[in-house]
Amino acid sequence: MNLIFMGPPGAGKGTQARQVAVKYGIPQLSTGDMLRSAVKAGSEVGLKAKAAMESGGLVTDDIVIGIIGDRIGESDCASGFILDGFPRTVAQAEALEKLLAERSMKIDSVIDITADNEALVARITGRSTCSKCGEGYHKQHKAPAKDGVCDKCGGALATRADDNEETVRNRLEVYEAQTAPVIGFYKDSGSFKTVDGMQNMDDVFASLCNILG
Repeated sequence: MNLIFMGPPGAGKGTQARQVAVKYGIPQLSTGDMLRSAVKAGSEVGLKAKAAMESGGLVTDDIVIGIIGDRIGESDCASGFILDGFPRTVAQAEALEKLLAERSMKIDSVIDITADNEALVARITGRSTCSKCGEGYHKQHKAPAKDGVCDKCGGALATRADDNEETVRNRLEVYEAQTAPVIGFYKDSGSFKTVDGMQNMDDVFASLCNILG
């Protein structure tokens, strides 16, 4: 079962992908993690990525696709995988389709976790994390007993620098501009599904499992 999870920042696709990965016994693949692993392993494509990053250039789509190709060839992907947040552009989607076709593989489901932008801004800007133990909090949904202090270890809570309203709104605009064409690309394939990310986390997961069977 080969899956793609899409969704704007804060929609919960990463969290849901982790749960689905556990339930169905398939790995969750994020491009960032794969890129770091390839660079660390010193693979051919990893060395290309490292050279691009060290020169201050962008890691090209060809390099990313090469890294994905290496990763899905590993044994733990034999029963399938979840691509978390990739592809982000139509060019990447087309390159991925070509890669999979060359291996007689295909994407079984593309699932878009949707959410209202105003709700996403509130979700993201309300987040904080303990700088000591990593425990997560939220102003509205999981506030600490003492403001700015972790309930578990007493560490100081910190907010990511890019979790401010202006940056979040910009990230959402960029996502929509890039991803709307990708949604159109997959809608015609019959594999495209949507899940309401405004539900609580358990209901989102139940909706995903209902789609996947």
